[in-house]
Amino acid sequence: MGNFSRISTEHAQGMLKEGNAQLVDIRDEQSFAAGHIEGARHLDNTTLQSFIEEADPDQPVIVYCYHGNSSQPAASFLNERGFEEVYSMDGGFEDWRSQYPVKQP
Repeated sequence: MGNFSRISTEHAQGMLKEGNAQLVDIRDEQSFAAGHIEGARHLDNTTLQSFIEEADPDQPVIVYCYHGNSSQPAASFLNERGFEEVYSMDGGFEDWRSQYPVKQP
């Protein structure tokens, strides 16, 4: 199993505000389309390979899902694929949405 760290929404927000991280959303496509964190890239089985090929493996990656559970194995997977610094965001999108604005369609 790959290495990853868990990160709070507050710490994630700080990293993103400073431009120090790549953000990926692993929720289903309909949920992503209905609202997501600004700057997030949607990852699913059809976009995963292109993300792995195009993303900077040396820049931190923050992975989020609905509540912070499914993002943990996804973060581990990305670490196994060469991403050095990977985080799973605790509380996921629901926690973020309760504190910060989200991008709406």
